[in-house]
Amino acid sequence: MSAIVRTLARTGGTGLPASSCCTSAPTTCLAALRTSRIPSLHLPSCHSTPPRAHAVTPAACLPASCLAGSSHRASLVGFPSSPPVLRRYSRCSHARYSRHPPPLLRPAAGSSSSSGQVGQPSPAPASARKPHPGSHPHPHPQPPYPHKAAVMAVPVEEEEEEEEAGDVGLEELEEEAGQKLAPYMDAVVKVYCIHTEPNFSLPWQRKRQYSSSSSGFLVSHAGSTWLLTNAHSVDYHTQVKVKRRGDDRKYLARVLSVGVDCDIAALQVDDPDFWAGMGLQPPGGAGGEGGQQQEERAGMRAVAQEAGRQAANGSRGSSGRGKRGQRQKQQQKQQAGPTGEAAGSAAAPPAGVTPVLELGPLPRLQDGVAVVGYPIGGDTISVTAGVVSRIEVTEYSHGSTELLAIQIDAAINGGNSGGPVFNRACQCVGIAFQALSGSDVENVGYVIPTPVVTHFLDDYLRTGTFSGFPALGISWQRMESEALRRAYGMAAGQKGVLVRAVNPTAASAAVLRPDDVLLSFDGVRISGDGTVPFRTGERIGFSHLVTNKFVGDEAVVEVLRGGERLELRVTLSKPAALVPAHLSNRDPPYLVVGGLVFTPACEPYLQSEYGAEYGSEAPVKLLDRLYHGLPSRPEEEVVVLSQVLACDATLGYEEVFNVQLLAFNGTRVTNLAHLAHLVGAALAEWQQQEGGQAGQGGSDGDGTAAAAAASGSTSGGFLRFDLDYHEVLVLEAEDVLRVTPEVLRSHSIPYDMSPGLKEALQRRQDMEQLQQQEAGRGAVGAVAQPGEGGRA
Repeated sequence: MSAIVRTLARTGGTGLPASSCCTSAPTTCLAALRTSRIPSLHLPSCHSTPPRAHAVTPAACLPASCLAGSSHRASLVGFPSSPPVLRRYSRCSHARYSRHPPPLLRPAAGSSSSSGQVGQPSPAPASARKPHPGSHPHPHPQPPYPHKAAVMAVPVEEEEEEEEAGDVGLEELEEEAGQKLAPYMDAVVKVYCIHTEPNFSLPWQRKRQYSSSSSGFLVSHAGSTWLLTNAHSVDYHTQVKVKRRGDDRKYLARVLSVGVDCDIAALQVDDPDFWAGMGLQPPGGAGGEGGQQQEERAGMRAVAQEAGRQAANGSRGSSGRGKRGQRQKQQQKQQAGPTGEAAGSAAAPPAGVTPVLELGPLPRLQDGVAVVGYPIGGDTISVTAGVVSRIEVTEYSHGSTELLAIQIDAAINGGNSGGPVFNRACQCVGIAFQALSGSDVENVGYVIPTPVVTHFLDDYLRTGTFSGFPALGISWQRMESEALRRAYGMAAGQKGVLVRAVNPTAASAAVLRPDDVLLSFDGVRISGDGTVPFRTGERIGFSHLVTNKFVGDEAVVEVLRGGERLELRVTLSKPAALVPAHLSNRDPPYLVVGGLVFTPACEPYLQSEYGAEYGSEAPVKLLDRLYHGLPSRPEEEVVVLSQVLACDATLGYEEVFNVQLLAFNGTRVTNLAHLAHLVGAALAEWQQQEGGQAGQGGSDGDGTAAAAAASGSTSGGFLRFDLDYHEVLVLEAEDVLRVTPEVLRSHSIPYDMSPGLKEALQRRQDMEQLQQQEAGRGAVGAVAQPGEGGRA
């Protein structure tokens, strides 16, 4: 049986995960297992307790954002008393891909065996320089990690000492667990959350609430104390509480920021007793910072970026062999500053004071680590030990984003989500968040590394929210074929990747073009398989160079266009997706017209309608929009006729569902708000026409219809909906006005449109009225003559 990516959730019988993953009947789950062909990465872990052990209701998982190039999508299916299965599909397939999209983790055929190349550009943290899967640790010292928070942690004076430490790393961790690590475990808290997820199939409803428990911890960054956990641990939360180790009281917490893409959330506890019980002061500045702090962070980030470029350029020739190289490496680590200090163990905390963890450096292969949290199997804190097995770009199951991740062999179980992972210096080197499991897989867990964590925190300090990870907004193709390279005028020895398409909503669309050959990014040469040098003897997908930066940053790219080498400056952005992978914990919008229910297509909706196999069960045209569609503008959506509620006005249309709406009364529909505006204007115009005809004592029948059709409005009292597959639905305006209240009442729908859509529509109407008023004032001023007292 192929490997299964499971959401580490304590399910209590229904398998409903805390990340609001899709659950369906057990038969669906078994069918998913039988048809699964690819190993799947297992989702976030937290312990959830559904309301009813026997109730298996459809839900929707929130996969994440469309990245540049191709992005994998995850859909989950829950088992009663067993974890869900993750299936992934590629949005933009590369030429090397077969008909079936590539797996999330690719230990099997289809992945690049030579470099472990990871698809196309995907966002990763500004501090995240990530290595590709290495088959064995390099015995020689490596150049320091370019970001200050990613410097190697273990001080090395002699080569023999380093080798000996590597041999007994796990043993040392076990020996020191009760001594050195014990005080720092007080910084780990248990997180309790009540989740209430929306029903994407019936978007005016919410599902029955359920509870979950996971882990969190206190960490220091940028002069503030942060309480961090996983994003899926507080997904669609209605209440969040935390409990200290050894305490019997739970404290209410509020969510400061949620990064769905990187599966990290920042919490804040306002009760001063929570902090007083740990001998700490409440972090008054945890939620923001002043101008001086922002300048300091900007300066640190600039230094980190420059160090990254230098390290990337010099990594090819630096071997660091022998004691001299190790001493140079250690000196560089000591100069890394507060974010990357790892020259020794963390200082022991004063008695009676709970320590706030320090973010340590990116570990090396075979470094010993310990996972601390509150997993399934008991209520007290738990510690498991292991070593670093691999460091590479991995898909984050909760956000469907490819970012840097650490693979370890320590056990990560349900409830470990959000817990810290320690190195031998008692520094936090990451956050436990997901695991890979299956009949042929053992002890494969994944950790969010500190470069991703610092990127999330720095992003919040810069913007006050989570803006995500940037992308070039391109899909690209490997250029390993000699014939392909010669066809594009590449010289012998010249390498790069071919730009196949550019997302029109990406900022790079003003600079890059299809058929450009991307040669380098910020001075780092890109090979024909899309990888770049990373640390000593390793290579990694060039997407990590992009995701090291922040949204709005600039980069210099070198391209070959028509045989001419060009150096271009591009602005990095987060391109929009035509069919988004998740809604960032927002409720799905909807619009009811008569008995027609419209909603924008998104992956949670498809998963709610078709289960974990939506990649093969959903309508092919919707899948084409999902995997290959690119929006022409940021606000563009795929508006879907979700279902037709039976009533007098919709007689004969009851079997139409899940098909895209293309146009309304001859006007192409851009998004759901645009449709609501068009329908409202058409109904209002029809009412005005009817009122005018009643005042005149009659109607001219065909003349009114012809005039309305010529104006492109109600077409004589008819509302025409042009659907995909050349289907047409026509309703009468009079019937729509009459039956809509009845439909809302009979189906317990509170409003004919979602509150968020109503607010967006009101803003649009207010803007149009303001524009009309300004145009009217201008017209009056132009008509009035100066001698008549008019205003020019």
